[in-house]
Amino acid sequence: MDTDTPSVLIVEAEPDLAELYASWLEDSYYVETVRDESAVDAVVDGGFDVVVVDRRRLPDGPSGELRDAIGAEALDSKVVAVTGAEPAVDSDDAAFDDYLLKPVSRGDLRRSVENLLLRRTYDEQLGAYFELVSKKAALDGRLSEAELQSSQEYAELEDRIAVLRTRVNETRSQLLERDRNRRLYRDVSSAPD
Repeated sequence: MDTDTPSVLIVEAEPDLAELYASWLEDSYYVETVRDESAVDAVVDGGFDVVVVDRRRLPDGPSGELRDAIGAEALDSKVVAVTGAEPAVDSDDAAFDDYLLKPVSRGDLRRSVENLLLRRTYDEQLGAYFELVSKKAALDGRLSEAELQSSQEYAELEDRIAVLRTRVNETRSQLLERDRNRRLYRDVSSAPD
């Protein structure tokens, strides 16, 4: 798998639908489709950036293995559920990152994948940013001002933090340019503590 090209796994039991979804994405992404028993292994071992799963596929068999794989905290993929029904408020569904209601259009699927990839980038950038800021805070508490001023490594750390802060802000701006995300951010920002 080409690591520079984002990857999408489509878990769909209907071959024609899987092929259609793949054709909508394959010009921009590395796409694989799976169904039946190979779905669990592909989700867990595949290292895909985004997984598109038909909601009807959950639970997979009596054990619910596919549901468990998608709901696993260790899963590094973003997951979009394609469903014919609105998600239930009180549902115990696996943790989906997005929902697409059928019938799904090419634009809906592409926007969902693009949005999830951007959210994934933002998550990674925030994690790296907080790691560096925590390191800086630890150094600030242990070293004197003179030691900090004379340290080339500390100056480089400050530069890396500044660059990453800019990237985080740019990615957040890109996320907020999307109407759906802007509404979500506004809702979260105005929520009571």
